[in-house]
Amino acid sequence: MSVDANIRRTPQAPESGLLSRDGLPGLRLRGEAFLEEVSAEYHAAHAGHKQGADLQPIYERHRAAYGEEAFTFARDLFRENAPVDGASTNAAQAERFRAARLLLDWLGESRVGRELAPIEEREMAWEASAVVRTPDGGEEPYQRVAITLANTRDLRERHALDDARARIVEAELAPIRRERLQREHDVVATLGIAPSYIATWEALNSVSVTALRAECEAFLRDTQAMWDELLPFYLKQGLGITRADATRADVIALMRTPEFDPYFPAEAMEREVRRQATEMGVSPDADRRVQYDTADRPGKRSRAFCSPVRIPDVVHLVLRPHGGQNDWMTLLHELGHALHFANMDRALPFEYRWLGDNSVTEGYAMLFDHRLKDAGWLARYTLLGKDNIPRFLHSQGFEELHFVRRYAAKFIYETELHSGTVSWDALPDLFVEILSGATGFRYQRADAFVDVDPRFYAARYLRAWQLQAVLDESLRERFNEDWWRNPKAGPWIVGELFGHGQRELAQEQAQRVAGKGISFAPVIAGIERMIG
Repeated sequence: MSVDANIRRTPQAPESGLLSRDGLPGLRLRGEAFLEEVSAEYHAAHAGHKQGADLQPIYERHRAAYGEEAFTFARDLFRENAPVDGASTNAAQAERFRAARLLLDWLGESRVGRELAPIEEREMAWEASAVVRTPDGGEEPYQRVAITLANTRDLRERHALDDARARIVEAELAPIRRERLQREHDVVATLGIAPSYIATWEALNSVSVTALRAECEAFLRDTQAMWDELLPFYLKQGLGITRADATRADVIALMRTPEFDPYFPAEAMEREVRRQATEMGVSPDADRRVQYDTADRPGKRSRAFCSPVRIPDVVHLVLRPHGGQNDWMTLLHELGHALHFANMDRALPFEYRWLGDNSVTEGYAMLFDHRLKDAGWLARYTLLGKDNIPRFLHSQGFEELHFVRRYAAKFIYETELHSGTVSWDALPDLFVEILSGATGFRYQRADAFVDVDPRFYAARYLRAWQLQAVLDESLRERFNEDWWRNPKAGPWIVGELFGHGQRELAQEQAQRVAGKGISFAPVIAGIERMIG
């Protein structure tokens, strides 16, 4: 199916009086039509099917979906059903509040998106056309830099390319991203939901930023000794360098681990991943609702993504190959997303299919990509063999620890960025201090506004790590250690996890299916098992 065929065109409708006529059902209907078209446009641009994205016309066509009347309706519904301190609420009121919270969060985000659309279009157009030029006369498309860094073994070449990337980012992309963040803060302040950016996010997501930051700080302290032991070993073994030489560019090359490439052949990747899903009792493409796109293509983003265009009927899984085991892990990660979206109960209302706590879908993605951290899975679907599996798992434990430490540091930095207490000019130095201190890799000041996921998305990843650890434990208890090939496990996952969409918060789902809360404790335990 062509990209254009996936874009659902709807006639522009006047906004005034719509909600007074059809209320919540109409809001849901218009919201879904809007997100389908936005998602199709993002997919076309990021998959390399077109250069840049035309977002402003879409926002203009769908004004009624996210306009003032819709926003006021959702805000009133939110306030009317919000639990009052000390007062109990019945199930119906609690469900109305849940729906209202998700809708208001989305409508606030859509208002921000509408205001930022011109900036985002500039950013996407820049990323699609920018070329990084090195002092020796070399040229590299910006979108391929991460792939080239991963595959460059020479330290000086790697650092030269990343320094050249940082120069053009600082001069051209960072000002766009800073403008976008500043404008986002201005728009959120006008929503009237809570007195600050952070308080607004907490109210709409039912997650305490303060509490999660404290968990991140504790995780960094609790794993510092382990990190100090592992990092020098892998820097010397993998790249032949010391901590004094290590930069963020070296992380990309270090995690590439080309010595394992022969055991993860590109031609076997999709076949083996599909085989595992089939053995688990799940259709690997959800009966053709998931469309795989794993080929290289000019203009395609280096960062893989899953794009649900119509939930649950049309879901795109997009990957631009880097090589080796990273591609296998990335494919599994995006497959977790894709099968989640493609197996949602279509009877769920709009807000439980399209919106909700993305820690849940990220948890499923990690549940799938963590199969590369499972000795039995590796023995069955890869060419590693039993002699190489312990060494590979040790490297996976190192990689896992790095990524969780990095995202913990990102979240801590972003709490400062969004607090309003640190000047914009001071943030680049703070970014370098926090990220470099947590990881041991020297970061670039140029990335202070670029290496930031929208709206505290780092929190989604952190809570997803916690959720996947609980889900994996539960699946092992229900279906044994090799649940990933148990034909009874897949239908259970579809029915008890995927089918619920994203109605629940991550901690609610963990309690429902496993009777446990979420924390970093099982994450640390899993890392310790891998490194032995």
